Amino acid sequence: MKEDKPSNAAQLASPSYRLPALDQDFLLGDSMRGVRFELEYAKPEQYLRSWGVRSTIVVFGSARVQEHGPGRQAFWYGEARSFGAIASMRGGAMAEGNGIRDNVIATGGGPGLMEAANRGAADVGAPSIGFNITLPKEQGPNAYSTPELTFRFHYFAMRKMHLAMRANALVVFPGGFGTLDEMFEILNLRQTGKAPALPIVLFDEAYWRSVINFDALVESGMVDPIDQDLLQFAESAEEIWTKLVSGGLVAHRG
Repeated sequence: MKEDKPSNAAQLASPSYRLPALDQDFLLGDSMRGVRFELEYAKPEQYLRSWGVRSTIVVFGSARVQEHGPGRQAFWYGEARSFGAIASMRGGAMAEGNGIRDNVIATGGGPGLMEAANRGAADVGAPSIGFNITLPKEQGPNAYSTPELTFRFHYFAMRKMHLAMRANALVVFPGGFGTLDEMFEILNLRQTGKAPALPIVLFDEAYWRSVINFDALVESGMVDPIDQDLLQFAESAEEIWTKLVSGGLVAHRG
């Protein structure tokens, strides 16, 4: 009597049989953390290269600031927006002629002052970048970063790497823990020589000196006096641009 051939349905249905690239359970497992980290590097890199982005101006600032908010919030928002437009028009973000874009506005991609800087670039028809992050309280991307240059990260470390690796300059508007974290990350890279020289401008000196006693760091011997030269202050969008250029930023046109 001919024996019936057993079905291979169990083998086909087994998770082990799924193609690894199509197996979400596998890809999201602990053993693939390194691969996921690499993917968060590779995907933005591919898109940025396709858009010819060679360098950026990174803008940090609070997600909580509102366009018509109380106190100085409206002023901060307006100047961040103005700076996004100024830098995009003068820095080389338009890629006129050679397809290479320099000094493209790059932010954390969220609301508030990040939105304002992306919005300023959009005002003048320039592309801008949003490096967003997945948070427990979901933070969606703002509506002004270029859609094809709006990215979502799980790992803060890789997001920070992308923010830093093309930066020709850093502009820091008022902010809280997240802004401080990102600002000191790049200041530390500069202080230790792990990042190339780049101008760093903090907007609204009174705000920054009210939340950080830079002089006390020097007086206590925590930093060298020369370390304070790593940053400058500005009070308007135009002054930010002037300080960046005097600090070594090269504007590329065409």
